Amino acid sequence: MCETKKLPELFGSLVFNEGTMKERLSSASYSAWKKCVTEGTPLDLSTANEIAEAMKQWAVEKGATHFTHWFQPMTGVTAEKHDSFIAPVGGGKIMMEFSGKELIRGEPDASSFPSGGLRATFEARGYTAWDPTSFAFIKEGSLCIPTVFCSYSGEALDKKTPLLRSMDEVSRQAVRILRLFGDTETKRVTAQVGPEQEYFLIDKALYEKREDLRMCGRTLFGAKPPRGQELEDHYFGAIRPRVAAYMKDLDETLWALGVLSKTKHNEVAPAQHEMAPVFSDANSACDQNQLAMEMMKKVADRHGLVCLLHEKPFAGVNGSGKHDNWSLSTDTGKNLFKPGSTPRQNAQFLLFLAAFVKGVDDYQDFLRATVAFPGNDHRLGAQEAPPAVLSIFLGDELSAVVDSIINDTDFQSTGKRTLKIGVDSLPAIPQDNTDRNRTSPMAFTGNKFEFRMLGSSQSISGPNITLNTIMAEELEQFADELEASRDFQADLEKLIRRVFTEHQRIIFNGNGYDEAWLEEAGKRGLSNLTSTADALPMYTAPKNVDLFVKHGIYTKEEIEARAEIHIENYSTVICIEARTMTDMIRRQILPAVSAFAGDLCSRAGTKKDLGACCQYEVSTACQIGSLTDALMAASDKLETDLSAIPADAAEAMRYSHDVLIPDMDTARRAADQLETLTSSDRWPFPTYSDLLFSV
Repeated sequence: MCETKKLPELFGSLVFNEGTMKERLSSASYSAWKKCVTEGTPLDLSTANEIAEAMKQWAVEKGATHFTHWFQPMTGVTAEKHDSFIAPVGGGKIMMEFSGKELIRGEPDASSFPSGGLRATFEARGYTAWDPTSFAFIKEGSLCIPTVFCSYSGEALDKKTPLLRSMDEVSRQAVRILRLFGDTETKRVTAQVGPEQEYFLIDKALYEKREDLRMCGRTLFGAKPPRGQELEDHYFGAIRPRVAAYMKDLDETLWALGVLSKTKHNEVAPAQHEMAPVFSDANSACDQNQLAMEMMKKVADRHGLVCLLHEKPFAGVNGSGKHDNWSLSTDTGKNLFKPGSTPRQNAQFLLFLAAFVKGVDDYQDFLRATVAFPGNDHRLGAQEAPPAVLSIFLGDELSAVVDSIINDTDFQSTGKRTLKIGVDSLPAIPQDNTDRNRTSPMAFTGNKFEFRMLGSSQSISGPNITLNTIMAEELEQFADELEASRDFQADLEKLIRRVFTEHQRIIFNGNGYDEAWLEEAGKRGLSNLTSTADALPMYTAPKNVDLFVKHGIYTKEEIEARAEIHIENYSTVICIEARTMTDMIRRQILPAVSAFAGDLCSRAGTKKDLGACCQYEVSTACQIGSLTDALMAASDKLETDLSAIPADAAEAMRYSHDVLIPDMDTARRAADQLETLTSSDRWPFPTYSDLLFSV
């Protein structure tokens, strides 16, 4: 257990971080590593050997026996192959050994990871390569070394490689812009990210009784409980003791691994919670979010709980998202999205803001595609998530600034305001110049943009790769234009006005849930890709492929492969859910309700013989009979349609969306009605009431 006074010692104690390197490496090797990280210079083998030896000694002192290259294939989770440090020295003895070569490069079998057609199954060789910008750490007795993952022929097969490429590219183009404003000090601009992680906690014993939760991560059946989130008492409410113990354990586990876990609270739905970290660079943030999701599940198991990261584990209550807070920061400590006290006069901020607005407008379809997968289809557009239409919320003051630029009018700032509470003993509260808009997909929140469409289970790499790349594209266009200018100030003003005028359609400060907005968005020409099946084809739209190829983020083959992987994943997930549903109907629901209906008929016969009223039994048995027939028919149709799914991935995705999902909805409705009619002690698995209020 962690004592508060020892928390600084706990934090990062399992991480081979910069402080540890400074202590354990020679000054020459430390400087070489530092130069590698800041300037991209390669490490020579002797330096790598020294770092590897220091890593090994440190890890062994911490109890590690193995090392692994920890990477992020296109599965959405991490992967690792463990090798022990042992090496034979003769006489039946061993020594502990770890070389620079083993640190720098690994060779896992790449044949069984998703490749989207980049590699044939028999082409097994793949490589992992150390990412020196992300610290190694110890997890469960193994030294974990963050790495990239590529095929034998060099194609990126992971999520880290294109993220690193995109970070380099947005830095390069941002520095060009800063030079135009006279900034000669900044050498690098870094994308900063803070992902808020929502999740559910349920009792493990109840979880194990639900095949759908075990197979699919969500409930496929479940009648609405008598109480859900209607009382609105769970949000920020007092944390229950069992959950509090879990959160404390999770914090300490993450802190030891160097994850800046900062905030914890109850979310809106019963059994729903949130953890949010402090901002870090996009690469570290992505690594640490993957690590956090893994630890959330493992810590839950220690407490007899299960952590559900599915976007919609329970129909009828809020699902879970992952708000991605994104900004750009210089290596001199400046946030490029900080407006300052006079944003109307802050031309540098306005230019970066204009680039972001233009980028989101130009590539709204691809941004939507980055958050498109089966789980997220259950929540986007619902009451707790933004709509499928991309728009940007700027707030009243910034919108007024933009309007004044477009219309070439004076801007009158409202200045700093205070909120008067009306109680003499309370001080006045400084009031922000804008409210928050939780219905906006992309909201400006003071000095960053909050991309609110991400699903709770997904890797944050894809959306951040896209944000970095579209920003790099727009900044490059601006730099090309302004570097050729003969009157920088005049041309800068014209550029900012032109961009805001041409792309003001993407700015919307109103209620994103309002049906009138969807109609208005259509008039503005904004895309409304309501499902994954609609959104994923945007991956390979020519302008999107051209964007990523131009900036060296993906090759044409790599982006096409990613599209193929996501498309195949969609139909695979839907088919697993459909097969699980038919299995539960046949083996659990129908036997249980048939037995209950038999009991009703038996009781009705007994009552009739005694001359008593048996209206309830007869009526309920008849309803159950009718619904059982409907459920049987729905199950039969689902099985028939499953057998006819097309072989082509794109056709299978469309078929799954248009045919299998409606089949499943029909079956679910019949099953949920049966649940309301069946005695609770005869229903074959835990209900929503059991699951949501068990912890």
